[in-house]
Amino acid sequence: MKTLTVFTPTYNRAYCLGQLYESLKRQTCADFEWLVIDDGSSDGTEALVAGWMAEGTVPIRYIRQPNQGMHGAHNTAYGNIETELNVCIDSDDYMPDDAVEQIVSFWAEHGSERFCGFAGLDAHTDGRLVGSPFPEQLRSSTLFDLYYKHGVTGDKKLVYRTELTKRHPYPLFEGEKYVGLAYKYYLLDREYELLLLNEVLCHVEYLADGSSRNMLHQYRRNPKGFAFYRKALLALPFGSRAFKYRQAIHYVSSSLLSRNGRWLSEVPAKLLTLAAVIPGVLLYAYITAKTRKTHAPKGPAHDYPVA
Repeated sequence: MKTLTVFTPTYNRAYCLGQLYESLKRQTCADFEWLVIDDGSSDGTEALVAGWMAEGTVPIRYIRQPNQGMHGAHNTAYGNIETELNVCIDSDDYMPDDAVEQIVSFWAEHGSERFCGFAGLDAHTDGRLVGSPFPEQLRSSTLFDLYYKHGVTGDKKLVYRTELTKRHPYPLFEGEKYVGLAYKYYLLDREYELLLLNEVLCHVEYLADGSSRNMLHQYRRNPKGFAFYRKALLALPFGSRAFKYRQAIHYVSSSLLSRNGRWLSEVPAKLLTLAAVIPGVLLYAYITAKTRKTHAPKGPAHDYPVA
């Protein structure tokens, strides 16, 4: 059995998916398989991937599902992965030629059941790092502490133990396509740390049709998913009061967008949430005003950011 599954949720990205496939063909280590989760594409993605499977150069599994959004595609991936490790490479990104070799060799040398996996670096297509590298003296950390204690910035490439990512599936809300992916990662933070590898494992491109470019519209179209995510962050046993206050503001706003009359009874930090009502109402008004003309069309979801 292979050690690593590279999985790719994709929706109507046939025009750019080939650069990822070509990068997988160039890998210096073949100890991986590629799992493609087609989240309801209508652009010929299925035929494209079928052609690559017929080539037999890269071991590929293809699963097609009705559109559920990125988190639903992650649920499907985790339910079907059988290898020890997994890493998500988005459909508009690609891997350096030695990325699989670095992943497999690093885990073989340093991995253990004490850790839920490890984090590597993302870089832009021109080689510039996305955000900051990890502090050189830091060997391991929770994902939460990386950002909120150690001051790391930018998206990172997360390699997880598959048996752990099968825990805490993302909820699906009817008519919505978004739940923050960090929900699962922060729950794993309660028990495990990530090892840190200061090497680039993925080259990323933030395309105009990705939701990191359209986040206000995601807030408007997926209020139940966002409220769930903010409520989960409020329940974490770690995080500063300022961090949780920001989550409460977003929770109030998303609850208003979803017209949830039970918002206060459902939240774990009631006093903090009451203190966030006024800024939450203002955020709700801002999102409503900024998306008033364009929120109505609710097509299938595109790629989503990690956090």
